[in-house]
Amino acid sequence: MTAYLKLDHIGKTFTRGSASTEVLRDIRLTIDKGEYVSIIGHSGCGKSTLLNLVAGLTEVSQGAVLLENQEVNAPGPDRAVVFQNHSLLPWLTVYENVNLAVSKVFSGRKTRAERHDWIMENLTLVQMAHARDKRPSEISGGMKQRVGIARALAMEPKILLLDEPFGALDALTRAHLQDQMMEIHARLGNTIIMITHDVDEAVLLSDRIVMMTNGPTATIGEVLDVPLERPRNRIALASDRTYLRCREAVLKFLYERHRFVEAAE
Repeated sequence: MTAYLKLDHIGKTFTRGSASTEVLRDIRLTIDKGEYVSIIGHSGCGKSTLLNLVAGLTEVSQGAVLLENQEVNAPGPDRAVVFQNHSLLPWLTVYENVNLAVSKVFSGRKTRAERHDWIMENLTLVQMAHARDKRPSEISGGMKQRVGIARALAMEPKILLLDEPFGALDALTRAHLQDQMMEIHARLGNTIIMITHDVDEAVLLSDRIVMMTNGPTATIGEVLDVPLERPRNRIALASDRTYLRCREAVLKFLYERHRFVEAAE
């Protein structure tokens, strides 16, 4: 059976003048359709570079990214990215920001009325329909990120790529958006790859956690299955043995890697 997404012996080297830096080496990973996979590791381990390779924003040096057995070598609407910075256009309203993506992807496939309904459906999905006429400067950071997620989902991507999407938010807003991402994933069954530094976030949201070794020349150190039933309740999981075991495994991996960094200094 062919993997939905396959990272096939991926390597990435950046060259500036006569200097070359190998950031990633021999990344091998398959992701099934509908999986929620988190990538975690210390700063500088190439997490964002890996996400950019899947997005087609950065060119692969070795190996190949294969989505439904087709090589990825450029950006496309089948892979939507949500960055830590919401990246909304400040002169457009919430509705217009989402419409920008919808019109680009569906201009020849949906009527104007259908596009309108689709925009409102996605804004409703992230609980932002009430703010459709507001501009980014008039809404909170968490609300901006909801709009960014709505814009990405409205493209109907095969894979949703999240680059620390909640990292700049306060703890309470972050928790609300994590819960909402679980609801969206349950409803849509979409395939999600998320970069995070937050161990609890990774365990709460993910089916699997990919743990990266330290950079440069980083690779996948371990892949942890998170065998927690869905739907998940963060309060109930606080004392769940499986949750605590997964959390401990990730912390142990990261702590050991941190010790290697200290020993090298």
